[in-house]
Amino acid sequence: MEGKVRQWQTSGEVKDAHGRVLRDLRISVIDRCNYRCPYCMPAEIYGESFEWLPRQHWLTPGEIKRVAGLFTQLGVNKLRITGGEPLLRRDIVEIVAGLSAIPGIDDVALTTNGTLLAERAAQLKEAGLKRITVSLDSMDETVFSAMSGDRGELGSVLRGIEAAKAAGLTPIKINVVVQRGKNDHTVLDLLEHFRGTGVIVRFIEYMDVGTLNGWSLDEVVSSKQLVELISSRWALEPLERNYRGEVAQRYGFVDGQGEVGFISSVSEPFCGDCHRGRLSADGTIYTCLFATQGTPLRELLRSGASDADIVGLLQNVWRNRTDRYSELRGRATKRETISKVEMYRMGG
Repeated sequence: MEGKVRQWQTSGEVKDAHGRVLRDLRISVIDRCNYRCPYCMPAEIYGESFEWLPRQHWLTPGEIKRVAGLFTQLGVNKLRITGGEPLLRRDIVEIVAGLSAIPGIDDVALTTNGTLLAERAAQLKEAGLKRITVSLDSMDETVFSAMSGDRGELGSVLRGIEAAKAAGLTPIKINVVVQRGKNDHTVLDLLEHFRGTGVIVRFIEYMDVGTLNGWSLDEVVSSKQLVELISSRWALEPLERNYRGEVAQRYGFVDGQGEVGFISSVSEPFCGDCHRGRLSADGTIYTCLFATQGTPLRELLRSGASDADIVGLLQNVWRNRTDRYSELRGRATKRETISKVEMYRMGG
């Protein structure tokens, strides 16, 4: 409800070591992608000879549904499907249908680069998908191509967004990773394109996810700087959060032409309200986007473990969770001493 912040649910909730409850599960269904974005999956590392997970290690639609259903016993009521690029899975519609059928799940969303969205949007909606988020870093075709590792085609992404809108996968959100010297000069043009369309643009500070993307603090454009830049063109006003733990700071255009969001993991960490667990394509549980290790579930699932056994394990994992990497980033980013799991394995 606009203007009010929803509080944590108390039924079945489990708290971590810092008192944070579990409410949101991010599910990565595939470790592969048809892009090679330099900030996520640089082509010089993820080339033709790179060894991906064997397909038999991917969780099946039934296994994904089972784990997600067990997470509801711990308080989860929101699911987001990620990758890699989730639409590369041929059974993605079956996965969505299974997750949408779980009692207690209020929201099933999906994040995609949009390349394959036009042909799948209607099927995904029919299967029960509620919302879609599209990663799109620039409306400048040259910049867009460079930031997709020369793999993306802007027109196909825009067609996908229109197909999602026609299918009712709304509100549609656009995620923009902003890097200084790469795409920061195209921010206003991208906003100009989507203002007044009902599509919500969210700018994400360039983060040191994993260890292979060459992250440098010098390339981070802070949300504060972006707010100042955008305000020089259009007047903005802050909006209240939709719910506690929402990662984006929301601003509305004063002229009524929609809203824009800012995700400030580097400059204004939000670890204190983080309620997200993560399930990787191979069935590993991670408790932080910047995790250094996870808890494997696949063998338990395939060796006959009971639901009670798995729920007990999940409870222990969350109760022992102490993650607050972004708050400690200043002393934790020495690459020679910390090796984080790459984002393509656990999803964004």
